[in-house]
Amino acid sequence: MKGGITMRLYELLDGKAQTKLEDIEITGLTDDSRKVESGMIFVCVKGGSFDGHNVAANMLEKGAAAVVVERDLGLGDRQIIVENSREFYGELCAAWFHHPERHLKFIGVTGTNGKTTITNIIKRILTSKGHKVGLIGTIQNEIGDRVIHTDNTTPMVYDLMKLYSEMLDEGCDYVVMEVSSFGLVQYRIGPTHFETAVFTNLTQDHLDYHGTMENYYQAKRMLFDKCDYAVINVDDEYGKRLFDEISCEKVSYSCCGRGDFYADAIKLRANGTGFWLCHGEKSYQLNLLMTGMFNVANVTAAIAACLRAGISMEEIIGILENYTGVRGRCEIIPTGREFTVICDYAHTPDAIENILSSVKEYTTGRLLCLFGCGGNRDRTKRPKMAAAAAKYADMLIITSDNPRDEDPKAIISEIITGLKGIDVPYEVVIDRKAAILKGMQLAKAGDVLVLAGKGHEDYQILAGGRHIHMDEREIVKECLSLLNANK
Repeated sequence: MKGGITMRLYELLDGKAQTKLEDIEITGLTDDSRKVESGMIFVCVKGGSFDGHNVAANMLEKGAAAVVVERDLGLGDRQIIVENSREFYGELCAAWFHHPERHLKFIGVTGTNGKTTITNIIKRILTSKGHKVGLIGTIQNEIGDRVIHTDNTTPMVYDLMKLYSEMLDEGCDYVVMEVSSFGLVQYRIGPTHFETAVFTNLTQDHLDYHGTMENYYQAKRMLFDKCDYAVINVDDEYGKRLFDEISCEKVSYSCCGRGDFYADAIKLRANGTGFWLCHGEKSYQLNLLMTGMFNVANVTAAIAACLRAGISMEEIIGILENYTGVRGRCEIIPTGREFTVICDYAHTPDAIENILSSVKEYTTGRLLCLFGCGGNRDRTKRPKMAAAAAKYADMLIITSDNPRDEDPKAIISEIITGLKGIDVPYEVVIDRKAAILKGMQLAKAGDVLVLAGKGHEDYQILAGGRHIHMDEREIVKECLSLLNANK
């Protein structure tokens, strides 16, 4: 509900649906049957296990002023029939908050990997040039410097429109947004139209929801029907396909010398990266405090998006060269030892291959990789994670991630099947804290230990949705104390 504020029905519908219901006052909107109160509109949405249409009559008895449905339920004038109730709910939510999306500029980033880093880089550049920027992402939402907790990469549409309204009220002119496949297929972004949309890549993830890679691709593709300008990674096969299929104005980017924007002469170091960014007839030298080939791609995408926003290349480069990166994305955790510990969110086969291949470039000793796989998620990627890690790591430590309602031992057993026929040593340590200690005990001078999967998360999810505190930066510090005590 909107704090006692009401709206006339016809103002809310704005001619987008027909009804014979009189022009009454509406007290709120919801698609959650548990939240229905007198005078609200209840939108019947069909989900995986629950269909709001089945309780529409009950919602009217409970006091709902009207129900939005996709078929005639025999409820007379109090039913509003639309073609797609999810999409229509987005329109209603936007109208309820007086269309804040019409007064903001949006830059959206989608893809399997890189969204968080790219959105944060774009925000940093825009902010440095005097814009007040809202950020919507996996780690947190932000209004300028104010941090807002989030449970979803793309919030539910009512919450999103409310957030837009707050951003507008607090003086934001830009919103930079991670746009998830769930957010797109569930119409959570409502009528949001993007000035610029970025596509990073597409690798196996969320197939427990989408079913196939083709469905996953089509979900991501939806963003590019809602933008004026597209920035596409053509090093990715799905990116190449997308570039050919979409009709909006578009540019390509690449780390292999084949895009409108491409990186050349790339030099990866433990403490940063140097490369030349080529665009048109010009080349620009960059020296970053971030490392990893994937960050070269992320920076290139962000530059292309910010040029579109009217910021010069020289200004962008000056801002980027002082940027240290995002928490939990190839983050070096200080140890004071002769080995290095890196924390990264990599939780897909492609992401773990990206982080390990990049780190391998500058590792003088052994590369150790600690990882697990989430429970209640796509099981088919578990052996693929192991095989991807084994390509580059000299030693694997297989442990728990967020087991949720699954048995951690069973998850690990499925992971290990991916190592069949691969000659790489590994240890299984189910408890993640104990696994990190084991990794640090094994690490020698010149070694790099990559803690993959948790990244920015400071919790672990157990059975029944129970969260326990688990911050890998704190755990590394605790392990250092134990190692020092045992010297």
